[in-house]
Amino acid sequence: MDVNHINPILAAFAEILPQIGFQKVEKKNISLVGSTFDYDGVIVNLAVVGTVKGVIMIGMDIDSAKRFASAMMMGMEVTDFDSLAQSAVSEMGNMVCANACTQFSKVGIDGLDISPPTIMISQGGLATLPVPQTIVIHFLVDSINIKVYVGLA
Repeated sequence: MDVNHINPILAAFAEILPQIGFQKVEKKNISLVGSTFDYDGVIVNLAVVGTVKGVIMIGMDIDSAKRFASAMMMGMEVTDFDSLAQSAVSEMGNMVCANACTQFSKVGIDGLDISPPTIMISQGGLATLPVPQTIVIHFLVDSINIKVYVGLA
């Protein structure tokens, strides 16, 4: 895993989230985990193909996902993480990862494409990425905790 793969993702979050209604996007810390990790809540899974291959996953707990969806839907109350809320969070993942591909091209990594987002919802879930190690970027977005798992090679 090349740590230089995180800068385009940091830039994408900083650029896209304010465009969709979030005021404060803070990178809190970065950690390294193995290829398998536990999660509770929601993960948006996007595959990356091209000269760099792997997965970018955006995770948050269910309550945070509802708050995130509500903010994306102009403050509409979200009491259930239903298909509309899932669509909003999926679209955020799509926008961020598409922008990350653009950011990668700015540093000479061209020809990347992403899959449509897949939503995974679980309490006590287990995710395994196709790389030996995964970088986890912890963000605080308008008081919502988000983890971005980057498994690219």
